Amino acid sequence: MKIGIFGGTFNPIHYGHLRAAEEVREKFDLTKVIFIPSKNPPIKTCELLKSEHRYKMTELALSGNVFFEISDIEFKRPGKSYSVQTLEEMQKIFHDIDLCFILGIDAFLEIPTWYQPERLLSFADFIIISRPSFRFVDLRSSPYMDVSRNELEKLDKAEAELWRTTLKSKRVVTALRIPLLDISATEIRRRIREGKSVKYLLPESVESYIIANKLYK
Repeated sequence: MKIGIFGGTFNPIHYGHLRAAEEVREKFDLTKVIFIPSKNPPIKTCELLKSEHRYKMTELALSGNVFFEISDIEFKRPGKSYSVQTLEEMQKIFHDIDLCFILGIDAFLEIPTWYQPERLLSFADFIIISRPSFRFVDLRSSPYMDVSRNELEKLDKAEAELWRTTLKSKRVVTALRIPLLDISATEIRRRIREGKSVKYLLPESVESYIIANKLYK
């Protein structure tokens, strides 16, 4: 059994998140993907909704997909929501199951600035997925990646689908090229503020929740 862990603020969750998770689930034959909304992220933005709203929207978006689940693990823990603590707890819960931490190129590049990055890299394998405006070749700047430019350029040029390496922690990192839906939560929030339609950018249930609760106005 293999389980994908997909964390984020999900502010709001949209089809880009959902399609990315489905691509990874299918490619790696994951038993399920667990979405973990961050309750209290270390770095907040002025547009970050209350965690209860973000949790509910994520829950609505996952409804109907038997392979997707939501976890409130960060809602049970006081203080900042550090990924290293979340993965450590998830490893204890699923001690006999392989865990795969799913994140975009941009997030993986930020790991050196995260809380206890070396420990974080020891708790799960990592799946790095395509992100709009980022290239796989950018991963060469990560202190954890020892890879030739040529290998990563193959991903950017769609000449290869994935590339894999093993970290010092013995954990496996896979860079995976997936079809991109160029949708961003930032753009969705902007469109809502300006009174523009967000239909087909996110699930109808999430759109209805946003309207009902007058969010992002």
